[in-house]
Amino acid sequence: MTNPRNPQAVNGRPFDAVLCDLDGVIRFYDMTELTRMEQAVGLVEGTTAKVALAPGNDLPVLRGEHTVEQWIEAIASELSERLPAERARELATMFTRTPFRADENVVEMLRLAQAHVPVVLVTNATLDVEDDLALLGLAYFADDVVNSARIGVVKPDARIYEIAAERAGVPMDRCLFVDDRAENVEAAVALGMTGVVYGAIADLEEALAPLLALATP
Repeated sequence: MTNPRNPQAVNGRPFDAVLCDLDGVIRFYDMTELTRMEQAVGLVEGTTAKVALAPGNDLPVLRGEHTVEQWIEAIASELSERLPAERARELATMFTRTPFRADENVVEMLRLAQAHVPVVLVTNATLDVEDDLALLGLAYFADDVVNSARIGVVKPDARIYEIAAERAGVPMDRCLFVDDRAENVEAAVALGMTGVVYGAIADLEEALAPLLALATP
């Protein structure tokens, strides 16, 4: 956990808001069926994801410039260079519909934090993320959701962090930022936030411990 300015606690709190990534921290995907489909057509595991997440394909949908259907078309178009068009589209569609789940332990930790400070989700996601949160049972979980597709800016652009802090109603140097990607955390720290690179729930527990200790008699 890093913060170059090391702000003093205010009212006993180490920070006044938690800004948290969605994918790779709260939400996780089951790639089993997609992998089976790739194997069935002779593709190396992970090929579809590599195509889908290439900047030229995913940035437009993450900035809200393309719909998910347009993303599917872009993925399928590239895959069709090595597969029949029908198979390529099936893989592209499956990628965008990969089953996912929420880590309930992480959700519970964040709910405990909400007893003290606002929790804002900060995610590079598609225009469907609100529906996805509803499917996870988290439609009303966060105090706010800063979705790249809604604001047209993706992490690690400084503006998405500024918007998140504004939504939380606190200065940036009073925010804890949690993300599974080091470059996103580094950008947050450069703006004065306390940053945590998430690898396991122990990372979140350590970061929240000073805040949650306030509830301990």
